[in-house]
Amino acid sequence: MTFVQDYHTLSKHRSDGYAKGPETLDWDSQPDPFRSYDGADLRLMPLHKQPGALRWQDLWQANKPGQRSLTSLADLSELLQWSLALSAWKQFGNARWSLRVNPSSGNLHPTESWLLLANIDGLADGIYHYRPDCHGLEWRCGFRTPMTSNEPQILMAFSSVLWREGWKYGERAWRYCQHDVGHALAAVNLALAAMGADRSALQPVAIADAELASLLGLDRLEEFPRVHEYEHPDCLVALTVADVDEFIQRAAAGQWQGKANVLDPKPMYQWPVLQQMAAAAEVTTADLPAWLATVEPAVWPAAMPASGALADEPASSLLLQRRSAQQFDPQGMMQQTDFFTLLDHLLLRPQLPPWQLLPLQQGVELVLFVHQVEGLPSGLYLLTRDPANQAGLQASMRDQFEWQKVESAPDHLPLYRLLAAGTRRTAARLNCQQTIGGDSCFTVSMLANCTNIDKQPWRYRQLYWQAGAIGQQLYLEAEAAGLRGTGIGCFFDDPALELLGLPADGGWQVLYGFTVGLPLIDHRITSWRPYQNR
Repeated sequence: MTFVQDYHTLSKHRSDGYAKGPETLDWDSQPDPFRSYDGADLRLMPLHKQPGALRWQDLWQANKPGQRSLTSLADLSELLQWSLALSAWKQFGNARWSLRVNPSSGNLHPTESWLLLANIDGLADGIYHYRPDCHGLEWRCGFRTPMTSNEPQILMAFSSVLWREGWKYGERAWRYCQHDVGHALAAVNLALAAMGADRSALQPVAIADAELASLLGLDRLEEFPRVHEYEHPDCLVALTVADVDEFIQRAAAGQWQGKANVLDPKPMYQWPVLQQMAAAAEVTTADLPAWLATVEPAVWPAAMPASGALADEPASSLLLQRRSAQQFDPQGMMQQTDFFTLLDHLLLRPQLPPWQLLPLQQGVELVLFVHQVEGLPSGLYLLTRDPANQAGLQASMRDQFEWQKVESAPDHLPLYRLLAAGTRRTAARLNCQQTIGGDSCFTVSMLANCTNIDKQPWRYRQLYWQAGAIGQQLYLEAEAAGLRGTGIGCFFDDPALELLGLPADGGWQVLYGFTVGLPLIDHRITSWRPYQNR
């Protein structure tokens, strides 16, 4: 077995014991949720107070391509405000915390965001770090010579402070960091769609980790005072046509400024396996020819029209109101049409969000524990996003499963009932005994094909990004239906596989969980809008 396979086994939660994590948490001294670079020029961006013109339902019309170009500071501000900015402040007693548009496991937000810009009105060419706490851009690197082209060029990058997740989740934290990268990629893609932006140039960029670290200045170790707080480079994506090689040259010769702030001056634990895992799944130059998946996706009909109580709302409003539910009303019911529409929007259509920035868009299938969906018997279901996987899964799973096509579903929707039975107690038990798994309308286990991660360990990262993007789409489909969702990173890995009849050490593994239902709101918590001081 490779280290990546060993790590997946090591970081599994089991019913007789959890993956290794901290024995105690000092909530009064948790890591700073905001990275900043002291000494770097900070440019505050304008705040947009009006919702966008496009409705949620407009995003799923293939005949409505975006036309808007991103050319100015104001354009970038709108994009970041709808994808990666603060969405609210909350307070309960003396505890006060912020929420963001993009979700994060434990609200710890290990994902840092970067813009690489040229010829943007209102901003000098260079490398910028995004500050969600103040909705500003820190100018980390200025280019000494102008770019060859005069056209606007925009690249976006993500990196992870693994320690932020490790502080709470220990050895399993690497997994959650990868979820969050997927959430962020999908959030940006959906925000661009909500803006009506031209998305014809959107694509992931194949770049080695070491080269990306150099491009973002993450290898400038003298500017990072705490070794355990290092940032791992995740990915680079193009939002416009851009000359990546020229950006690399300009950054190498650029003028750098700023020193990383200290996030946690007194760490109580160390988790060296996180750095070991980052090294084991590294993308090298030799990996780049295979880094972008080349499998042709299944051809689906046009996306179903968006349904739900809030489908006519501005898409930007749904992006900004997304929240993670803390508890559900077990009597809540999801309408069947909304359920089928939600599942349809999880099918891969490369021209639609949220898949356009992902290097790997297939390989994750959805096991559904249906509790309260109108007209559907409670039971265990499977949505095969890639029909090519159906035969293999059917041969590998339990013989007792029905594999009954759901008759009331649209003909194209590959939704199968495996077993008709009460699912609430099973779903709660498998998700670390959490009641949110059973009190919702339905719960999802994301089943990923990890067959080749021994030969392509970086593919393991991409599968988690894909699972995170699916989670982001589930969040917003739930909001459109007048419900709410929440990601579930704590689940019992092997018991979930055992339920399906799959081997614990086989090619299919559960990477992420999710649940959707009618939320119960805790009115003791006070809320404020973000950026009230501005």
